[in-house]
Amino acid sequence: QVHLVESGGGLVQAGGSLRLSCAASGGTSSKYHMAWFRQAPGKEREFVAAISRSGGIIYYADSVKGRFTISRDNAKIAVVLQMNTLKAEDTAAYYCAAREAAYMDAPRYESGVYDWWGQGTQVTVSS
Repeated sequence: QVHLVESGGGLVQAGGSLRLSCAASGGTSSKYHMAWFRQAPGKEREFVAAISRSGGIIYYADSVKGRFTISRDNAKIAVVLQMNTLKAEDTAAYYCAAREAAYMDAPRYESGVYDWWGQGTQVTVSS
């Protein structure tokens, strides 16, 4: 059982930055693909970014490409999402997710394949 805890959300003005962190316990974070998803009120949960076990394969949603950066530290915090040039449409609850995967596998976009989820952290961008 892997326990994920997100932190770093908050209120920021448009154009600002936030850094979300996801700490993992109960497992070995290096065994897992890690991803971030988000869900705005009244909308479905959507993919934001994902990173492979090695950190060598990274995917981003088109809406965040060039503004967000996902990275991982298998020795400490499981995964970090650096969010720059934030927009009002980035407002959502952000969730960290993990799935056990083979070392050479590419990460996945689909939320349904992730086995463990954090409780979420709220990001609010004021325009």
